[in-house]
Amino acid sequence: MSKSRRYPWQSPGVVPGLLSLLAMLLLWIAVAWLSDNPRMMPPPFEVAAHIRQIIVSGELWHHAGMTLFRVLASFILAMLVGLVLGLWMGRSRGADHWLNPGLVIALNVPALVVIVLAYIWIGLNEMAAITAVALNKIPVVTVMIREGTRALRPDLDDMARAFRMSPLDRLRHVVLPQLAPHIAAAARAGISLIWKIVLVVEFLGRSNGVGFKIHLLFSSFNVAGVLAWALAFVAVMLAIDLFVLRPWEARANRWRRDED
Repeated sequence: MSKSRRYPWQSPGVVPGLLSLLAMLLLWIAVAWLSDNPRMMPPPFEVAAHIRQIIVSGELWHHAGMTLFRVLASFILAMLVGLVLGLWMGRSRGADHWLNPGLVIALNVPALVVIVLAYIWIGLNEMAAITAVALNKIPVVTVMIREGTRALRPDLDDMARAFRMSPLDRLRHVVLPQLAPHIAAAARAGISLIWKIVLVVEFLGRSNGVGFKIHLLFSSFNVAGVLAWALAFVAVMLAIDLFVLRPWEARANRWRRDED
């Protein structure tokens, strides 16, 4: 008997999730109502009106587009470099011994320090902004890919050698399919970290983007504006996670379910 098709809204987690969001909204309303200073804690309808304003005026599309560009550029750079380093360290014990101390240091250097140094050394430009964000994410991707590489099945590697597969074919048909779940997990974790760092980069040294707008609103203590821009961009990133990254991760892990 074929299984009945299940729509997204029929998922078991939908109702609890909606109720949780409703509870947070009610809590926000209650806190705003009890607040002595409405400017410090504006009610949801005021923030919603501000979101509508920036959508209608076109500001959201321009500044969110610039932020998305920096997020995607940093994300691609971090994933490529982290994938190469993770594969190298996972497959070579010598490379792991030599590179691991630097990796540990990179994991513990504060993001703010990397951003400030990038702006000082490279300049207040797009290259510095994207490089600073990518440098903060590369160590995390490297660690996740390295651990995934160490978990590769040795019997499949032996089979590839027995059939005399070229290194490129072995990478394409044996290594990367097994690493796909780890790459997808690194991508989901990375995108959530990268966009937050991008906002800091824009806050400190860019003349456009969501972080730049938050900087302007912060200087005038416009809490409703800050929340509006933050929530609007959170919605954009949640849409990317829901419609792009989650389906990709599900496809990457499908072979495990089929194997079970």
